Amino acid sequence: MQRGSDRLSVHRDDEMKHELRGLLRSGHPTRTEDWNDPEPPAEDDPEVYRAPMQPWTSDRPSPATVRLELARSLTRHDFPAQPGELVRVLRRGHASDALVQRVSRLPRSTRYRNLLALADAVAGGQ
Repeated sequence: MQRGSDRLSVHRDDEMKHELRGLLRSGHPTRTEDWNDPEPPAEDDPEVYRAPMQPWTSDRPSPATVRLELARSLTRHDFPAQPGELVRVLRRGHASDALVQRVSRLPRSTRYRNLLALADAVAGGQ
């Protein structure tokens, strides 16, 4: 007979392991009660400061690099927009100076529908 500092019985231990098995295998909450799931961040949560990425080493960065840096400062609510509007949003989002300069050089009359179109224009140097 085992006597230790266990607060629960062997049967309760097995029951708890069985309850957690689904959660551990699935990788997401398996409970049906809403109160038991973690909450997503609220709209009024404070913004977390993110340092800008390292400066680009080449004159023509890859579209993936440009998309990543743009996505750090822009959201889908910022589109569609013209370069002037996007420059203001990028400055508010503490984007790198190199990125702000590239966006400000884009044609002012062009309206970008989403981040992908903007990233292609910035990376392509249009």
